Amino acid sequence: MAVIDDVRPLGAELERSYPVYVRGRLKFRVGQIVYVAFSLDERVMGFAFPREEREALVRGEPGKFQLPTASDMRFNWVSADLAALDPTEARELVVDAWRMVVPRKVSVAHDLVHPIGPG
Repeated sequence: MAVIDDVRPLGAELERSYPVYVRGRLKFRVGQIVYVAFSLDERVMGFAFPREEREALVRGEPGKFQLPTASDMRFNWVSADLAALDPTEARELVVDAWRMVVPRKVSVAHDLVHPIGPG
């Protein structure tokens, strides 16, 4: 079961990323682009995710992932129930969302410092 404190440090550690609070909700941004946002009760994490892949993600694990609200369907966005995620998975989703909003050279540099080990 993941909680907001499992991913909060990433908002300050990932290059060009910073945390902000908007109407009491924690969001992570790169520039003005929000790539992760939490609900007020900190139970739901919305994150950047490729539009063309989100239907498959939600259909594959509907107890874990949900489509965004109707007004947010135009964005590359998906929501997840934090309690249904394990901490490692939650951190991976944050890093993957961050990758969507930074220049490729920044994510490549991150990979050099944080190589993905054998899985």
